[in-house]
Amino acid sequence: MSDLVNTRRSLHAVAELLLAGPQYRACGTIKLTVTPSGFATIREPVAELTGGLLRYNGRTAELHGRTIAEVGDEVDLAPDSLDSVYMDGCGLDASHLLDVDADAAAEICHAFARGDQALADFAPTCERVLWPEHFDIGISLEEVNYGVSPGDSFLPVPYAYVGPWHLEGLSGAFWNAPFGAARRLDEIEDLAGFFTEGSRSVSDR
Repeated sequence: MSDLVNTRRSLHAVAELLLAGPQYRACGTIKLTVTPSGFATIREPVAELTGGLLRYNGRTAELHGRTIAEVGDEVDLAPDSLDSVYMDGCGLDASHLLDVDADAAAEICHAFARGDQALADFAPTCERVLWPEHFDIGISLEEVNYGVSPGDSFLPVPYAYVGPWHLEGLSGAFWNAPFGAARRLDEIEDLAGFFTEGSRSVSDR
């Protein structure tokens, strides 16, 4: 479990400080996108994380055992904080020593890829965004948030969630979290079906 938590914190820091931060500085957006094997910026600078590697402008840097600043130097990408944009981010800075376990990184990237596909199946017209603030892939549809988190203080393993903006009137075993519903990914066979069940339950209240 410690490998998963430490890796998640490190990948979150990379997503925020080396992808979304520089992108926000250049283009004014913090949105990231999921790729088949990791995640990437959607605009300049075009950078991508794949497993334990960061790729930018034809250069590749390993993450494990190095600081954010060192990785940025190797690929010529200056880290940038998003503290001026939001307050509830990774809480780390460019001096953070990255601790990235290969198996844990693969699990996290697989969770994002699975979530991205399920969200596309569930709501194909909605924009899917990997948000660097809470480090989750999600959509908003009719005042309900749907998505996948690689884990956080609520649940330390990858999980799917349904979070209605308004919780009044919700009832039943489906709604098991303070923000709505959450299920471990390894307990869900049909992820798009989980989102559909949540949508129907919200509509039926």
